[in-house]
Amino acid sequence: MTEEAKRAIALFRFGVIAELVSRTDLGWGEQQQIIRELSEREWRIPGSQRTHIGRSTIHEWLKRYQRSGARIESLFPQDRSDVGRARSFDEETELALVNLKQEMPRVSLPSLLAVARERNLIGREFHASPQSLYRLFKRHGLTEAPERQQDRRRFEAQYPNELWQADCMHGPLIEVDGKQKRAFLFGLIDDHSRLIPHAQFYLNENIECFQDCLVQAFEKRGLPRKLFVDNGPSFRSERLRYGCAALGVALIYAKPYSAASKGKIERLWKTIRMQLLERIAEIVSLPELNRRLEQWIDGEYHPRIHGSTGTPPLKRFLQHIELIRPAPKDLRDYFRKPEYRNVERNTRTVSLRGKLYEAPPGLAGKRVLLLYHQQDPERVEVIYDNRSQGFLTPLNPHVNARVRRSSGHGMELLPREDRDEEQQRDKSDPRRYTGGELFGEENEQ
Repeated sequence: MTEEAKRAIALFRFGVIAELVSRTDLGWGEQQQIIRELSEREWRIPGSQRTHIGRSTIHEWLKRYQRSGARIESLFPQDRSDVGRARSFDEETELALVNLKQEMPRVSLPSLLAVARERNLIGREFHASPQSLYRLFKRHGLTEAPERQQDRRRFEAQYPNELWQADCMHGPLIEVDGKQKRAFLFGLIDDHSRLIPHAQFYLNENIECFQDCLVQAFEKRGLPRKLFVDNGPSFRSERLRYGCAALGVALIYAKPYSAASKGKIERLWKTIRMQLLERIAEIVSLPELNRRLEQWIDGEYHPRIHGSTGTPPLKRFLQHIELIRPAPKDLRDYFRKPEYRNVERNTRTVSLRGKLYEAPPGLAGKRVLLLYHQQDPERVEVIYDNRSQGFLTPLNPHVNARVRRSSGHGMELLPREDRDEEQQRDKSDPRRYTGGELFGEENEQ
């Protein structure tokens, strides 16, 4: 800045405070009244597009003028001796933060400072403002252009567990049996409090993994009134719809290509990427990845004040704890796999997954609903007329050998002598394949 420009600015500043310095009889209250009026007036400020002057700025000019012994030079704009550097930290700290930002370009500012403290790049006394750090990174070309957001009406559930959002995110590579595989993160977020009922990494992106995540969320945080899920195949199954309906949970599917409707959980995915995944440099195992996720949720996310609500998610969730509906003890039974079968009229048997079962009395010839867990297929409950009829009994394998199966999937339990005759008839028919014989007929006898 030229001396002429500095002089013009000093004269302008003096003109602003002239009324204050020209009178010696001003009391404190009257002086404050004049400063207030000066701050409310519009000015043509040299070298600036602004038209108003702040009260603190007027105070500063007046103080500098009085302390200098009424010298006009005290109102000259001061040159910075640290042009190009942030004044809130030294050059070594600035360089360390720039290098860390280059290493983690997508990580958020609070998470970046947390990593810097973990690596002893900054001390606990470091208190630079976000604006200073933003200007620092902008000078080095490390800031991203803000995304243009579409104008949409904000929505928030009034109470906790009124609405949950669920989705799946493609996670990092993990180590599985010496090989690298992609992990998938299923998670849910409470719309009111932003609390995470449950989130977990899995090896597959399917309905079984989401169902496991959902059941754990119900067990930990109770039942929501509504569940808003993505429209993908990982969230569509009769089992899920039936289980939610039985629990009184309304299942709502997002419209295709409507990412904005899932804004809260999409924002959660971004937070997890920046604050957790960016800090994991090495490839870890699935249990280790889930351990770090749980530690981050309970230790950092839930206790920290949320930017949208102004309250920590866990605290806001617990403010209306009396409204939470607890999950039933037999929760997992609500999400068993359903299959419909016809009970054989003559033998009262049912075939399921290649095995034969005996149905409870009174169900012969009926069409029933079978419910079972895929991890425990032997325990099969029978539903008829919307009521439980008990459990199927696995048929004895010796009895199973006496069952004749027809092409129409019918079954007939044969007496032992009829079974022997049928076996002899099968052997005499050259078109029948018997599977081979280990011993000859004489040895067999």
